Amino acid sequence: MRRRLQLDVRGAVQGVGFRPFVYRLANELGLAGWVSNDPRGVRAELEGPARDLLDFRSRLEEERPPLARIHEISVVWLAPRGEDGFEIRESATGGDRSTAILPDAATCDACLAEVFDPTSRRYRYPFTNCTNCGPRVTIVKALPYDRPNTTMAGFAMCADCRAEYHDPLDRRFHAQPIACPACGPRLALWSATGAVLATGDAALLTAADALRAGRIVALKGLGGFQLLCDARDETAVQRLRHGKRREEKPFALLVRDLAAAEELAELSRAETAVLASVEAPIVLVPRRLGAWLAPGVAPGRPDLGVMLPATPLHHLLARDTGFPLVATSGNLRDEPIAIDETEALARLGGEGGVADLFLVHDRPIERHVDDSVVRCVAGAPRLLRRARGYAPLPLGLANAIPTLLAVGGHQKCTVALGQGRQVFLSQHIGDLETPQALDAFERVIADFLRLYGAKPVAVAHDLHPGYASTLWAERSGLPLVGVQHHHAHLAACLADSGAEGPALGVTWDGTGYGPDGTIWGGEFLAGDALSYRRIATLRPFRLPGGDAAAREPRRAALGLLHDLFGAAAFSRDDLPSLQAFEPAERHVLSAMLERGVNAPVTSSAGRLFDAVASLLGVRQRNGHEGQAAMELEALANPDEEGAYPLPFDLTALVPVQLDWRPLVEALLSDRRRGVDGSLVSARFHNALVSGIVRVAILAAEPRVALTGGCFQNTLLLTKAARRLAEAGFEVLLHRQVPPNDGGLALGQVAVAAARLAQKNAAEAAASERGEPCVSASPAR
Repeated sequence: MRRRLQLDVRGAVQGVGFRPFVYRLANELGLAGWVSNDPRGVRAELEGPARDLLDFRSRLEEERPPLARIHEISVVWLAPRGEDGFEIRESATGGDRSTAILPDAATCDACLAEVFDPTSRRYRYPFTNCTNCGPRVTIVKALPYDRPNTTMAGFAMCADCRAEYHDPLDRRFHAQPIACPACGPRLALWSATGAVLATGDAALLTAADALRAGRIVALKGLGGFQLLCDARDETAVQRLRHGKRREEKPFALLVRDLAAAEELAELSRAETAVLASVEAPIVLVPRRLGAWLAPGVAPGRPDLGVMLPATPLHHLLARDTGFPLVATSGNLRDEPIAIDETEALARLGGEGGVADLFLVHDRPIERHVDDSVVRCVAGAPRLLRRARGYAPLPLGLANAIPTLLAVGGHQKCTVALGQGRQVFLSQHIGDLETPQALDAFERVIADFLRLYGAKPVAVAHDLHPGYASTLWAERSGLPLVGVQHHHAHLAACLADSGAEGPALGVTWDGTGYGPDGTIWGGEFLAGDALSYRRIATLRPFRLPGGDAAAREPRRAALGLLHDLFGAAAFSRDDLPSLQAFEPAERHVLSAMLERGVNAPVTSSAGRLFDAVASLLGVRQRNGHEGQAAMELEALANPDEEGAYPLPFDLTALVPVQLDWRPLVEALLSDRRRGVDGSLVSARFHNALVSGIVRVAILAAEPRVALTGGCFQNTLLLTKAARRLAEAGFEVLLHRQVPPNDGGLALGQVAVAAARLAQKNAAEAAASERGEPCVSASPAR
């Protein structure tokens, strides 16, 4: 019997060759009809025998194009119309917009072969792409994703490219960024003052020569500028550090291929797979002993951030140089990356600028996207920064929600837009510390709302009243939903894991505004997206100087010592933490702690890590966020099983407190006896793991979520996850979003949706009972 089937496919299905795939499959099965893009995804109507239509429906998911991500397929049976033949129609433009915009995809093998084939018309062409690779989110200006709606609109296709573009059997059929040397974007090499030095392939070859000679090149990449130099040249590396104002934070490395990566790092199978994936992120991997690199690339670090080329331009440059390149974001400290060559020249060039040369091109970048960062932990890749290759792919939800905007926190900021059964999480924006960062934050929000035509019913934000994101929410004019920082972490981990709760959330980080007016950060929260209870916390202590303690671990150490020994702490001249202060400084800090002035109370696990690093003499000042904790982790002997005591403080019942005082006393005793620092660090880590397990047993929740920035610590995460699993708990870990504040916006959407659902249910129940409905804000 002849039937007609209408299919609406939702997800990342535009710009991936989905329509030609449907066309080929329909023709193979002898089906009539049509397929088209629309603002929500792809719609197709097919007509033919019922069994062939059912076969088509089954194969649609099984054989989808490599980059396609199908989130939902709705099916409607229609009356047959007697059509013959199958066609690809022009895109529809009306209606709601909810299709997922695809991230940029690393160069596929077929395109790479063309780039290095002297007989190909795209030989050494740095903008080669097809439907299986190339730019997406960084060039799209509007939906649906068609060439006129991208930054490629200004490049008229030549006859050869036009023939490929219109051939449904060609892999470049409707590849929106399609280009070749005859009609596409072109390279130019500029001096630090903007003078054109070379164009085309000569620009690329000259840039490679400059890198070989120790110069710094600003490269216009996919989602913004990168700064490149020879990773073996210490002079070049130090010049780059000085120019970027980035004293010690490790630089990422760009290498030619997997063989080159293996010369620098010990790669597991999982790390190899992530490096070579279509996302092509920076992967943190163990440094190989004797790796030939400048000491300044990753000072004091046992690991390296390595990535493979993501574009033909990067492939060409990596092969033309033949050595590892530092490839770091094209910005100065605390600024977003530059995306326009004029802007880059102003910020990075000129006399005294960080870059000597600028390798640019004339394809506009619509929005900035940094490189993603991944670490493989507990058998799976874990995102530490979600950007190129991953953002803005949505996360799926079990239930539909109203349109909600979430604006994240203050550090590692991302924003999120929830609508229907999807949450679109933005690329990494960064810390909202500078006017440039705030401008980028506001542009991302406006971009999301414009692209999706979204009209949020509320905006979710952090409770901290001084965060720039909170202040923006208050100015937005939208109804507000304030979400406690660590509750958002818990909700994000639940959403990331596809779990609806409840769970015990071990939410450990550096800082978060507590409803009691103190700085939280070592929390055990039992609950779900709707609500939570603070089951336990780390014993609080004071931070002399407040925010300054995040930059100076020695201050956190003073807070611990003062809590433990009182005023006598300042006579402990045997401790590195005290030795790091001048006598006058000690006097001022002592007064702060004694009077409780400019010395806020915190339960922060992050500051506890800092304090221990200071007490062991590992680091007294942080050159970048988390540096002391990273070095403390690197110091630890992973084979040590001993643990310091971390008992419950029986005088603090609600919430229960894990008392670090016996831990610090035992640690100081080991230090006096000359116990090796690697054992001391390991015993500290093991004490925290034991404390986590004991609180989990006390809470008696079957599931435990490990979330917050402290769980970027591989040693802490792997040992805690293993011990919890051995104790019979189901352990929830992040995969699609970072455990740090880069995941807060997802959690804020989940919390806001749960509160609004509860409010609506209560109003509906009241209406059924005939009671008057009093609208109440779900904000706090």
